[in-house]
Amino acid sequence: MPAPIRLRELIRTIRTARTQAEEREMIQKECAAIRSSFREEDNTYRCRNVAKLLYMHMLGYPAHFGQLECLKLIASQKFTDKRIGYLGAMLLLDERQDVHLLMTNCIKNDLNHSTQYVQGLALCTLGCMGSSEMCRDLAGEVEKLLKTSNSYLRKKAALCAVHVIRKVPELMEMFLPATKNLLNEKNHGVLHTSVVLLTEMCERSPDMLAHFRKNEKLVPQLVRILKNLIMSGYSPEHDVSGISDPFLQVRILRLLRILGRNDDDSSEAMNDILAQVATNTETSKNVGNAILYETVLTIMDIKSESGLRVLAINILGRFLLNNDKNIRYVALTSLLKTVQTDHNAVQRHRSTIVDCLKDLDVSIKRRAMELSFALVNGNNIRGMMKELLYFLDSCEPEFKADCASGIFLAAEKYAPSKRWHIDTIMRVLTTAGSYVRDDAVPNLIQLITNSVEMHAYTVQRLYKAILGDYSQQPLVQVAAWCIGEYGDLLVSGQCEEEEPIQVTEDEVLDILESVLISNMSTSVTRGYALTAIMKLSTRFTCTVNRIKKVVSIYGSSIDVELQQRAVEYNALFKKYDHMRSALLERMPVMEKVTTNGPTEIVQTNGETEPAPLETKPPPSGPQPTSQANDLLDLLGGNDITPVIPTAPTSKPASAGGELLDLLGDINLTGAPAAAPAPASVPQISQPPFLLDGLSSQPLFNDIATGIPSITAYSKNGLKIEFTFERSNTNPSVTVITIQASNSTELDMTDFVFQAAVPKTFQLQLLSPSSSIVPAFNTGTITQVIKVLNPQKQQLRMRIKLTYNHKGSAMQDLAEVNNFPPQSWQ
Repeated sequence: MPAPIRLRELIRTIRTARTQAEEREMIQKECAAIRSSFREEDNTYRCRNVAKLLYMHMLGYPAHFGQLECLKLIASQKFTDKRIGYLGAMLLLDERQDVHLLMTNCIKNDLNHSTQYVQGLALCTLGCMGSSEMCRDLAGEVEKLLKTSNSYLRKKAALCAVHVIRKVPELMEMFLPATKNLLNEKNHGVLHTSVVLLTEMCERSPDMLAHFRKNEKLVPQLVRILKNLIMSGYSPEHDVSGISDPFLQVRILRLLRILGRNDDDSSEAMNDILAQVATNTETSKNVGNAILYETVLTIMDIKSESGLRVLAINILGRFLLNNDKNIRYVALTSLLKTVQTDHNAVQRHRSTIVDCLKDLDVSIKRRAMELSFALVNGNNIRGMMKELLYFLDSCEPEFKADCASGIFLAAEKYAPSKRWHIDTIMRVLTTAGSYVRDDAVPNLIQLITNSVEMHAYTVQRLYKAILGDYSQQPLVQVAAWCIGEYGDLLVSGQCEEEEPIQVTEDEVLDILESVLISNMSTSVTRGYALTAIMKLSTRFTCTVNRIKKVVSIYGSSIDVELQQRAVEYNALFKKYDHMRSALLERMPVMEKVTTNGPTEIVQTNGETEPAPLETKPPPSGPQPTSQANDLLDLLGGNDITPVIPTAPTSKPASAGGELLDLLGDINLTGAPAAAPAPASVPQISQPPFLLDGLSSQPLFNDIATGIPSITAYSKNGLKIEFTFERSNTNPSVTVITIQASNSTELDMTDFVFQAAVPKTFQLQLLSPSSSIVPAFNTGTITQVIKVLNPQKQQLRMRIKLTYNHKGSAMQDLAEVNNFPPQSWQ
């Protein structure tokens, strides 16, 4: 058989291939020749064939058929064969294949070989691909080589020991005696690998970490080595850009960081050397910057002195001035981690950080934006907001949402005045209105409502902001709401903060009508505009007929939401004009919206808006009708009747009755009505106990009628019990008193109970006694439910519970079917 071509010739031949197919043909031809040689047990050229096979493997072609040939080379006595055999084993074998176990004995023999280079090959292979079984079998030989005086073998044995520890952590103690003298070695290679081994042991075992801190006194040894590296003169063997062995310095700093973390004594022992490294390291080259960065991380991670921490932050501040983008990014990321603990020190570099907002690199820009928001406080809020608003105006679209959100949060927390707060949010809406969070509109409306003295100023600013520009929909929605609420202040020119503008009633309506017909207006924005026009019917005097005309036009709108609003508003004009001024009166000061509590301004710019017929703020006890009906949607089924809310006690009973009559003339199911035709709309008859005669007589017996109580819900420490009474005035009415108790060790806050019943029943929820269920069953929440059951059917109820417990929002649904017969028969 002719001699196979050499590796160099194969490489040259493959490189002459012009196409992938031609290269593949050459490889397949050579692989066939190599297979034939393997089958003939050709020992002469086995080494050459395996070398060529490894080159093909590096090109991405299959070479698994050469695994056993690698083992044969390893068993050879020739060093050249062993070298290729071990290289092939590292490339072609791993611990998932059982073949690798066959080489355990060969590696053991080579670890005890008389030639250090053969021992080095065996150590490299074991440290690269040794399985846990191999590591257990060969750990003793590695430990012996770790104690040898040969520095070439010690450094390889140390790295091999790292692999053994990773595979079999319980063998760590075997290497502990050998580590005692490793740091006394002069050879930098041994020192480097020894530090790697010690780092691995400290990271994997808290016991080892404590041992090295107390018994071995490892910190003073590392400080000594690091000090020698800093103070030593020029050494050509270890010098990199004028710095002595920066790789060893970085490894030592990382190990010091682990040893000093949460340990006062170790931290104190390394404070001086860290200060020396921070002040003596040259920063003109990237090598020095790498050492300084590791020094900063170590200072920040240990219990260092305050002056040392300031020094570390100043180093990061210098990094921000570096031309290298990677160094600037690293500095911003590190400052972001430390800003909470060393806020004042980071504040000194505020101007440099703000300058990074103008960087062309998007990653640097994002880190600078996050750090800028972290630096905002009550003292610098005006200056920082000015810079961030400028950034919001010029930044890429992907930054606008996060930037707007951050500005909202900072302004809410640190606003120096309400006018500044309103101006800032309006500026954000004008600049990036399409990118703001869903709750930006209701939050701004709440802020404006609560700033009574700013109403005239705000409505004037908003009116001017949307003149001819409806592109920023959240801004248009807020403007429409404010014009509807405070349009009379706009027309009367009562603004004192700036020069008032002269606006007529018709000009205000022109703006709102143009919002209604604009192609840029969403369905929600049109809803805001139509509601604003309706509200102006009680604030303007000369344009009521025009408003009636606009409202009637939208009674046949293709938009179901607008059509329903218009039909309801038409009903106000035609049948309930005497109630219109009361229903459309100005919104009162709003309380802060909570997660589980009732809310009148619902989130999102694209789906819902403030309820148009509100006359009073939401009561703290009863759940709003909209929230209860949301519960019905959640519970499912078409046989569920809406919950009728309790009328506020401050309103006369007659007014409440008129409101129910009004609602009875409107389709409460949400279906569109083509025209206000009361005769075609089904009436909802209200039971007399709900509102009529509320103050004339008691609603239920003062003495229980002997109906047994039930446990309606018991889970996660929360228990709900129902007790029953029957009404004096109406035998069809069952009065259920719920009692909620909490057996856990923490209070349940923001507790909300909701219920729904089938359509054949009527249900009314009264105010709860509290929203906090005390822990350890030390108290209860009580709430009254009234159920009208005219057909004497078996009572069924679905309940929904929401509350906060242990910092988490909890929610659960349950169905109650075990009502006693006495409660409904």
